[in-house]
Amino acid sequence: MSTLQEKQLQFNPHLVMSNDGGQLSNDSGLLLLFEFFHKIKFKELVNELLHIDDSRNYCTHDYIDLFMQVLVQLIAGYSTDSSANWLRHDPVFQQGLNKTTLGSQSMVSRFIHQLSEENIVQLQSIAKALTTIYIGQKNTQHMIIDVDSTHSDTFGKQEQTDFNTHYGTTGYHPLVAFDGLTGLFLGAELRPGNVYTSNNAEVFLADIISQHKQHSCDMFLTVRGDSGFAKPEIYELCEQEKVKYIIRLKVNARLKNMAQQKVLYGPDTDFTHKESQYFKIDYQAKSWETVRKVAVKATREAGELLFTTFEFIVSNFVDIPAQTVYKLYQKRGTMENYIKEIKHGFSFDKTDSSTFLANQARMMMSCIAYTVIHLMKELTFPDKEKKSTVATIRFKVFHIAGRLTRHARKIKVRLSTGYVFSSLFWTILENIQQLVLLHVFVK
Repeated sequence: MSTLQEKQLQFNPHLVMSNDGGQLSNDSGLLLLFEFFHKIKFKELVNELLHIDDSRNYCTHDYIDLFMQVLVQLIAGYSTDSSANWLRHDPVFQQGLNKTTLGSQSMVSRFIHQLSEENIVQLQSIAKALTTIYIGQKNTQHMIIDVDSTHSDTFGKQEQTDFNTHYGTTGYHPLVAFDGLTGLFLGAELRPGNVYTSNNAEVFLADIISQHKQHSCDMFLTVRGDSGFAKPEIYELCEQEKVKYIIRLKVNARLKNMAQQKVLYGPDTDFTHKESQYFKIDYQAKSWETVRKVAVKATREAGELLFTTFEFIVSNFVDIPAQTVYKLYQKRGTMENYIKEIKHGFSFDKTDSSTFLANQARMMMSCIAYTVIHLMKELTFPDKEKKSTVATIRFKVFHIAGRLTRHARKIKVRLSTGYVFSSLFWTILENIQQLVLLHVFVK
């Protein structure tokens, strides 16, 4: 515990502050999270899927309990292991996790380094199970698999960290995938820092496609990616699995020459205004085994005589106009927001452990935390709050001052009477308690 402090304030000498308030919590709103865990049977799901080898004798903290503690800390915004030294005494954390005392920083750090490669796969299974709950509850029929890579900076001698020339910094180069329509997390894979963007991407995508093709709703899947994922293995995977794809191509001389021959100039052309033309061409790169349709956007700037800017997208949407293909691709910009949210909101890029495996474990727990909050928002939040970032949710809902008082048979949590977002809190609680889980997880 912290050293007791007491100070008189200078702006008002009658005010004295101290940190001896007793059973107070700054995170009373996390009781909503624990209620949501109960409603979706999250602890049962974790017990079913996560099996950690534990050779300790006379241990106080079960590894599953430590996993739950780390997950709640991430969701609450406490990403450092040292936060546990303070939060282990928080009465809301103790009640929510059903423990009289929680793990310390050293215990949390040892737990993370205890996880094996098999446990990483199990953590991925937990994230997949949560996405399955979401799809069952929302009756999802269409999914756009937005795939991208990002960078996780490192500042030490972590295993497999390396310099990445594209980002100009040292770290890891993970793959990530989200549903471009909803922001639902679909998958992540930590990789060394010097691998190319699309390295092993077809295997990564095959696993995601396989999972979501198993749903009884016969889901319509589309893969969308930038030019870093322009490789024939991905096209062939999608064609084999009867999945649509929209992937940008890098400009080359041959493509540009073919596009220039398709551009139309007419007597009514107004050269004082910018003009864009859309059309499709048949194209086969040297590494492709077949001809594919490529949508082209040719742009002539205002005041120019010739079309000088060309963009190319390869797609098996053969029956829709080239302009529509471009509109579908341009919506990929939301992917950056999802990456920003999982990195800044859930510490996805916190890779400060010495081993590659431990950093994988941290990354996957961040992904699970992101998915839990996404699921909670979509199933229990009012419509106007569903787009809230986790920073807003913490501010409005989780970080609430509260006092725990113990009575003969009950423990009462008394929230601050000055709580501004009180109506939102009680609405979410009511929605959680009325939630009916349509999908029952089966291993």
